[in-house]
Amino acid sequence: VTYNAIAPNAGHIHPITRALERMTEIFIDMGFSVAEGPEVETVTNNFDALNAPSDHPSRDFQDTFYITENTLLRTQTSPVQIRAMRGMTPPIRIISPGRVYRSDVADASHSPMFHQLEGLVVDKGITMGDLKGILSQFAKTMFGPETKTRFRPHNFPFTEPSAEVDVSCFVCGGKGCRVCKNEGWIEILGAGMVHPNVLRNCGIDPE
Repeated sequence: VTYNAIAPNAGHIHPITRALERMTEIFIDMGFSVAEGPEVETVTNNFDALNAPSDHPSRDFQDTFYITENTLLRTQTSPVQIRAMRGMTPPIRIISPGRVYRSDVADASHSPMFHQLEGLVVDKGITMGDLKGILSQFAKTMFGPETKTRFRPHNFPFTEPSAEVDVSCFVCGGKGCRVCKNEGWIEILGAGMVHPNVLRNCGIDPE
């Protein structure tokens, strides 16, 4: 994938495109490569390989745009990670930016089509400390050098342990304002260590 830097004064570029380009640049500078995949995916790559059980809420017909029983509009860019792990030999260090689709009613914080950027590292000796360090560096570069990160325990079927990640509000500096709902923190992503079952599903030994 060719990465084209955007000039600082490129006012005609959509803000979402500019943000994705900036995030991509940050991860490329940290040694990541860009991986892409189809927006029409298989149920296997979108759910099964990612350790999502058949009764997981995200698989409901009211939440997902199914094309056939076995194909859908991807609900996340995680299937790109599945394709990468099945097609590459570790060490793997990729990001997968792109459009994703969920059957949400449009409002201030939801849209049936939105953008994600996911990262994946698979190598020997990788720990939660590496994950926290990478995301902390990303946040400081993206939102400013004074930005703090906070990890809160969560549950995702494809990671273990899992966490929601917040950054200190880039408007008020964590003091509390309308943007952060007076909490001082803004949730920006979910994260975690790749679940052993996901690694096994891709032919990688979790040990």
